[in-house]
Amino acid sequence: MAEAISDKQVVAVLRPFVRACGPMLDALRESDPFGLQERAKRTDTDDLAEVESGLKAKLIHGVTSVKVPGTAAWARMTGYDRSSWWMNRVGRFTALLTSIPGLGGALADRLPVQDTLGAASQGLLLCAIAGEYGVTDVGTRVRLIASVLFEREIDADLAAGKHPEHDEAAEADEAAKLTEELTASEKKHGKATVKAAAGTLWRLGRGLLGITGELEKRPRGNFLHRAIGMLPVVGAAGDYFGERSGLKEVWKRAHVWLTEHRA
Repeated sequence: MAEAISDKQVVAVLRPFVRACGPMLDALRESDPFGLQERAKRTDTDDLAEVESGLKAKLIHGVTSVKVPGTAAWARMTGYDRSSWWMNRVGRFTALLTSIPGLGGALADRLPVQDTLGAASQGLLLCAIAGEYGVTDVGTRVRLIASVLFEREIDADLAAGKHPEHDEAAEADEAAKLTEELTASEKKHGKATVKAAAGTLWRLGRGLLGITGELEKRPRGNFLHRAIGMLPVVGAAGDYFGERSGLKEVWKRAHVWLTEHRA
């Protein structure tokens, strides 16, 4: 019989995971990833000098009303609405990446690939949602992930790293390793590429292998999704919709948890 995973082990794995998720999500949230704000600022320059005034006003409105991180419309959205955006837009991307192992059908499902990538996707989404609710500290995000994904209620001090065995330097080093590909991409291209994002998700998933037994508890699709996921080739479709269903459940649980634990 496998030895039970302790809360301390869960915290030791989740703290560097959360720290690795934070910089990537915060950079995306606080930046102007699509250049929309910058375009709005240029509306009085030569770019629109020849545009008839009425049309110019419509263009400005169109640019600033798009609801993506870094725009005025985004700033006006509630935390709940921004969380919904993360689930629908980022969730599709991570669910698609997570479903790729399903191409191997039952063989891939016997390996921890599906659970590690799926849990990484859900943990990443939870960190994004937490940020939109104003929760930025590592300890609270660790408690959120443990509760929503693993149904564990972690002690606040333990989650915050307030115990004798906590090694801050080792934790920071592990978090840096998880984001190596992302950091390299930003230095080379000035932004994170899709390849770097996918590679980082894979690294985040591998970082959760220390608590593999807990990953099986995470929200996932229904029986039909799992049945289709066992089939070769078409299994990817079943896994994709299963992961999407799991992400929706994660979003709902996160909203409840964050509302109940709001300071």
